[in-house]
Amino acid sequence: MTIRVLLADDQALLRSAFRVLVDSEPDMQVVGEASDGAEAVALARRERADVVLMDIRMPGTDGLAATRLISADPSLAQVRVVILTTFEVDDYVVQSLRAGASGFLGKGSEPEELLSAIRIAAGGEALLSPTATKGLIARFLAQGGAADDDRDPARSARLGALTVREREVLVQVAGGHSNDEIAERLEVSPLTVKTHVNRAMAKLGARDRAQLVVIAYESGLVRPRAD
Repeated sequence: MTIRVLLADDQALLRSAFRVLVDSEPDMQVVGEASDGAEAVALARRERADVVLMDIRMPGTDGLAATRLISADPSLAQVRVVILTTFEVDDYVVQSLRAGASGFLGKGSEPEELLSAIRIAAGGEALLSPTATKGLIARFLAQGGAADDDRDPARSARLGALTVREREVLVQVAGGHSNDEIAERLEVSPLTVKTHVNRAMAKLGARDRAQLVVIAYESGLVRPRAD
């Protein structure tokens, strides 16, 4: 199955470099290029993209607004957005995750990291750069980015629908652990962990594991640590 990739960046040179890299893989294909967010959303609809590599800072509709539009469109439920950023520790990245992005990756990452990120996002099974993303979210929240009046009461209330085991698994996901690691920690099978993760996503209305991490912090289930 070929992963259909859309490139959204206002720098043509970067788009060309990403296209050469992606198209060199037998299981990937670049299906479009966009120079701003509005064009990215339109192409995602038209080209049935699986993964959008989205720059944040673009003229007109930026990557953050475009991510929100994609996340809010039921017809684009299969689309996964990977934020590409020059600065990995960036409040805009956190806002993008909260808006529905599947994760983020620094533009200075190695080619294999980028290709791996695309495959991971397309599979929807793991959070990109889990430790870094968790730390970034924790830092943002610790700075007051998600005060009590900024949290989603509906999501907090929906935590009550989770079973004890689903809450335990959610805490582990927010800790940046993979299914295999969670299985070892909780002494269950990876398949059982995957089932709990999928059920938690369905109950909380999360598109993927990245959103589960955000929900875990915003709802207060997991608290940012000072270290």
